[in-house]
Amino acid sequence: MSTTTEATIDVTQQDLTARIRDAILRGDFAPHQRLIEADLSDRFEASRASVRTALMNLAGEGLVERLPNRGARVRAISVEEAIEIVEVRMGLEELCARKAAQNLSDEDAVELAELRERIRSAADGGDLVGYASLNQEMDRRIRDLSGHATATQLLERLLAQSARHQFRLAYHPGRINQSAPEHIAIIDAVLARDPDAAAEATRRHLQGIVTLLAGL
Repeated sequence: MSTTTEATIDVTQQDLTARIRDAILRGDFAPHQRLIEADLSDRFEASRASVRTALMNLAGEGLVERLPNRGARVRAISVEEAIEIVEVRMGLEELCARKAAQNLSDEDAVELAELRERIRSAADGGDLVGYASLNQEMDRRIRDLSGHATATQLLERLLAQSARHQFRLAYHPGRINQSAPEHIAIIDAVLARDPDAAAEATRRHLQGIVTLLAGL
């Protein structure tokens, strides 16, 4: 009985952390905005103790910073730090792309090819919202195909920290025309089961993001 109860509490806590994380990433809370436990408790219908634990979890992820005797606030990520994050991501995402190309099954290839066409269609139609969502889906799919749990965990944390800057880049004028061919090149390399090409296409794409961030 105690095991079931503990599991239920754990899932609830994970869900609360995820909901607050999503609210931060959506921009519901601005950088440096204080996160008041009582307000969050009311908003998410959770106990203040659960909110406090969730904020501690998010502080560990780098999304929230704890202030001595002042609670917590949304941590602001500078452009310089965002660039550093992308530079760290390069090695991890190259690894995942390489592993994905090595691990690709015929069934996975069909699904990835379908995703490729959806990305192309969204880009051709100028659907920025749909395109951004599909890019996130592609990133997740490559990580899943890699089967590399450690790289996936590190990447998800880094991506969460830089989500605001990724959002800005997604709507940068002309960005869709540059990034769509880069994403398609990554998929094509994985579909060809060419680890070196997949890693190189990934590096080129992320280097382009570094260049763009540097110009903000």
